[in-house]
Formats: sequence, C-alpha cells, structure tokens
Amino acid sequence: MKILIACEESQTVCYEMRRLGHEAYSCDIQECSGGHPEWHVCGDVLPLINGRCEFATMDGERHEISGKWDMIIAHPPCTYLSSVTTRHLSLKMTPPEKVVQRMWKLAEAAVFFMQFALADCEKICVENPLGFMSTLWRKPDQIVYPYYFAESANDIENYQKKRTCFWLKGLIPLERTSTLPPPKPYGYTKTGKPINFEEAHGKIAGLQHGGNAAKARSKTFPGIARAMAEQWAGEEKSRR
Repeated sequence: MKILIACEESQTVCYEMRRLGHEAYSCDIQECSGGHPEWHVCGDVLPLINGRCEFATMDGERHEISGKWDMIIAHPPCTYLSSVTTRHLSLKMTPPEKVVQRMWKLAEAAVFFMQFALADCEKICVENPLGFMSTLWRKPDQIVYPYYFAESANDIENYQKKRTCFWLKGLIPLERTSTLPPPKPYGYTKTGKPINFEEAHGKIAGLQHGGNAAKARSKTFPGIARAMAEQWAGEEKSRR
C-alpha cells in the first residue's frame, strides 16, 4: 500500500507501516526526528493529499504516486482546535482583539483539518484531541487511550491516559489489544484536579526535545501506531 502520514515529523506511524512492508511517507514542515530522511517529505503536505503527484524525500530521491493514496493518516495541529483553547476565546479572560485573532486561527486550523477529511482517498484517519471539530463538523468515530495498546502496566511508554480522537473514512475503529485498567493519575493539584499525561509526562519529555513540551505531547504513542499499521494495513502481501 502507498500511505501518506501527514503532519508527522516523529515518523512513529510511518516506521510501523514500513516495518510491515508498505510504501509509507511522512510529511511535515519540520525535518524528521525519526531517523529516516529517505521516508520524509519536508514541506507543505496539501499538494500531496490527493495523490497523482511527484515529490522528493529529504535524501534527495524523487518519488511518484501515479494514482490515489491507498491510505492517509493525518495529525493536523491541534493548538487552536483543542478544548483547552476555549478559555482564550472568553472575553472575561482575553482582550477582544486577541479573541478575534484567535478565532481566525481556529478557522484556519479547521479548514486545514477538513482538507484531510475530504481528500480523494478511500481510507482516511484524521487524529486530534477532543475539541472544536466535534461541534464544527461531527463527533469522532472513535476515542482511544494509549493504555488500550500497552503490553503491561510496566510499559511506561504506552501505559498512559491521554485521550485521542479519530475521524474515520473507510476504516473500522481500532480494537484494543489490552484489557489493562486505566493508569492512576501522576498526582493531584491543590484543588484536587488529577495531574494527567499532558501536564506531567509532557513537560518531562519536553526537556528531551529542547524544552518543547508541546512537541513531545503531540507525538503518537508507539502502541497506537503499531495498532494502526497491523489492523488497518497489515503485512504487505508480497512479503508473506
């Protein structure tokens, strides 16, 4: 299968697809951090989403997709689409001129999201946290947590509770590979609010990415990426 992983610099999903023998490419405006520049397109992804295109990967090699992509998995930025941004749209907390600026950014982000959802491809997954797209467009087809795909409670990389939403076309919801219970919170704030993955692990992991906690939080969990590859693509027949 020819698979486009949009807005992914970590190459987590791309690696799992390649592991099973598929011709997968990651694309992002940032250079890849996954160690495979030969799979990564550094630039604007929109000219690629409908297939029938030529492009160069970071190693300088040129590639051609003569027809449609067999699958697109997109991770559009959620900065202006997540529920967290709601407080920035409140006139009680934000000056009117900044609220207007924020609303324009939200609109641009929503249009970008929808270009993936409406791409000319039979199998599409658009991933984002729960937020504005649930009301601006429709509710997600599936909500998953990383611990659904953890091997054990000691699998710290995946045994996390971070809600992730999928809007699907031509794909069935992922099946859990684990029956593990939800992990306990990292702790509690003074007001009694649980400290979740974004606030705890995200900040810690951010130190490993030049202090960029947002970049660390946006990375796809390996267990989810593996489930996407195995359940939605499977091993390429030519390798069996």
